[in-house]
Amino acid sequence: MPSPYRALFGRPGTKAFSAAGLLGRMPLSMMSIGVVTMVSQLTGRYGLAGALSATLALSVAVLGPQISRLVDRHGQRRVLRPATLVSVTAVAGLLVSAQQRWPDWTLFVFAACVGCVPSISSMIRARWAELYRDSPRALHTAYSWESIVEETCFIVGPILSIGLSTAWFPEAGPLLAAGFLTAGVFWLTAQRATEPVPHPREQHARGSALRSPGLRVLVLTFAATGAIFGAVDVVTVAFAEEAGHKAAASLVLAAYALGSCAAGAVFGLLHFTGHASRRWLTGVCAMAVSMVPLPLVGSLPALGVALFVAGLTVAPTGVTTMALVAEHVPRAQLTEGMTWTSTGITVGVALGSSAAGRVVDAAGAERGYLVACAAGALAALIALAGYRRLRPGASTVTAGGAASPVPVAEGGPAAQDSPSASPH
Repeated sequence: MPSPYRALFGRPGTKAFSAAGLLGRMPLSMMSIGVVTMVSQLTGRYGLAGALSATLALSVAVLGPQISRLVDRHGQRRVLRPATLVSVTAVAGLLVSAQQRWPDWTLFVFAACVGCVPSISSMIRARWAELYRDSPRALHTAYSWESIVEETCFIVGPILSIGLSTAWFPEAGPLLAAGFLTAGVFWLTAQRATEPVPHPREQHARGSALRSPGLRVLVLTFAATGAIFGAVDVVTVAFAEEAGHKAAASLVLAAYALGSCAAGAVFGLLHFTGHASRRWLTGVCAMAVSMVPLPLVGSLPALGVALFVAGLTVAPTGVTTMALVAEHVPRAQLTEGMTWTSTGITVGVALGSSAAGRVVDAAGAERGYLVACAAGALAALIALAGYRRLRPGASTVTAGGAASPVPVAEGGPAAQDSPSASPH
């Protein structure tokens, strides 16, 4: 392991909570694609599969920030365990209703309740922020490490979820995802020493973290990039099925995640000058351009190569986003702020998967990738329009959690050791 990453784990407890986070985040890559695979296996209806995936994602978008706000107030252990039990119970109901061929509306009810799943990514990043709040460079490395962990989940998760659902029984993928979630959350919340200190209720009198204009720009942009991810998931499964190798979809999606993982590993070793907003804008535009080749590929190997290249843009953009969240959100609302960016992605996944499922049903898999192209173009337009709210000189957050008119610029004396002040 390169020395910056090795030094990162010098603090007691860091290896344990990072490992728990790996387990707890596996459903991030397994649940949605597992539901799509399960429903398409049982019914052959990609429209229904995409709509259920969208319902699940929208419920996460609605409930996730509220759970994180409660975590900021009351602590991870008190909130995450009951929320996880509700989510896992809903997953069980979803699997039973699908297997028993109950009416479609029951599937949607249970999918909506699955949204109680906590944002494990935000919980882990909040722990890193608590440990390395005075070391910007270490915090940048920590966020880069978390991008590697997440992409590892997206490499392994789809292979497990799609592979088990196609080779064993259709419900196997979501079932295993629920098991990972339960184990990860209970292991994580058993580790009290590294848990961030809850903030009193009165610190939240300022209202939602979304009052920050910069955070709103990040969330809206990530909603569009989430649509890319949702569309790619659904269309890739359909593309592989049309090619006669449905199980190979997991390998193709793993190539997408592998590209992001490789880029994140390198990104954590680099030292940049200049403000994070410029790299963020470049990353979003690069993600948009990387979608252009997808409707043009004609085979699974070519698709895998194209998605690997596209993945190179994902992790660096996500790491830089966390730097910007830390600048624009008070410390007392950091978990909520990070969760709002995840919520943006989740909303986008919902819209992208639903739209892509309908296009696949109507016009075939290759045309479905046009949804990803349109989403990428929209993300670039939103980023360009909102960039001024993220540039140096926009309102940022001081170490004490209060708004400050002076930015913490990466190249300045306040952060000269780090490429960022600071998600799948």
